Amino acid sequence: MGGNTAGKRLLALILLLGGAALFIVSLVMDFMGNGFEWRGAMLIVGIVAILVGMFIFPTIKHHRTIVYGVFLFPLLFTFAVTVIIPLVLGIGYSFTDWTGIKITKVVGFENYAKMFSDPAFIWSILMTFLFVVANMILVNVIGFLLALLCTSGLKGIGFFRAAYFLPNLIGGIVLGYIWQFIFNNVLIGLTNNISLLANTGTGMMCIVVVYIWQYAGYIMLIYITGLTQVPEDVLEAAQIDGANARQTLFNIKIPMIASTITICTFLTLTSAFKQFDVNMALTNGTGSVANFMGTYLSNGTQMLALNIYQTAIAKNNYALGQAKAVLFFVILAVVSLIQVRISNAKEVEM
Repeated sequence: MGGNTAGKRLLALILLLGGAALFIVSLVMDFMGNGFEWRGAMLIVGIVAILVGMFIFPTIKHHRTIVYGVFLFPLLFTFAVTVIIPLVLGIGYSFTDWTGIKITKVVGFENYAKMFSDPAFIWSILMTFLFVVANMILVNVIGFLLALLCTSGLKGIGFFRAAYFLPNLIGGIVLGYIWQFIFNNVLIGLTNNISLLANTGTGMMCIVVVYIWQYAGYIMLIYITGLTQVPEDVLEAAQIDGANARQTLFNIKIPMIASTITICTFLTLTSAFKQFDVNMALTNGTGSVANFMGTYLSNGTQMLALNIYQTAIAKNNYALGQAKAVLFFVILAVVSLIQVRISNAKEVEM
């Protein structure tokens, strides 16, 4: 009996280690751009070997563990393949001369040095931060005001909720072209036949307007959920104590939906940072900047995500684009963590 258990344990360990080795080797082959005809088969065989090794490993609770693993595996595998592995490989690619197909040499920090010496890229970072700050404030304020309106008990509230949320259902590319037509053909008579999109300043304002129009309704629904969770007895007690509408709003409702505010600010922060489709469809990043770092720029309304896309796809410089994407990830992660930490501290204060 003991020998049989030891044999199963040995076989299970061989399958686990062998499967892990095949899995890792297939990823390394993908990174190096070699063995295209074998890496897919090695990846599948490695995964199957790991699962079989887990199943036959002699342990009291192995059946329950396998059941949990089988149900979790598709999700974890998809997350690893679409997020974790591309992130790790992308960081590696940023230190090479990757062409999107193969790697010929490691260039170290050359891509990062080139990136920070590019005035157009620095400008896109500044425009992105400006866009994020403006939208974090405006989208949350407007979304909150719409939520107050839609929870005020007026007639036809269902219609207004649907109408405010409807723009969020329209794809960003379609939305950008619709508003491009409005700015270039409908509103042009109000601006002396000069398109609002032709100027860098007004072009960025147009992108902000379109983003608010698209996203405020979505944020409104989250605020509505938070406001409807405020206990009625607390509001009735405040009314009995003589609190007016303003005092009820700032001293009761807003403090009690602090967690909702944290969620909404986080969503608007990350969404604004990743803005791409409206930026591309509405202006495609065009706009003149006369003198920035001693250089004339033609990408006045280009934000960071669009700059990365143009670098990698339009200019066919995948390694430099990947280096920019790595920096983009670091910036977004750091800013998001800071925002959540500050918001959580405010929740405690409230």
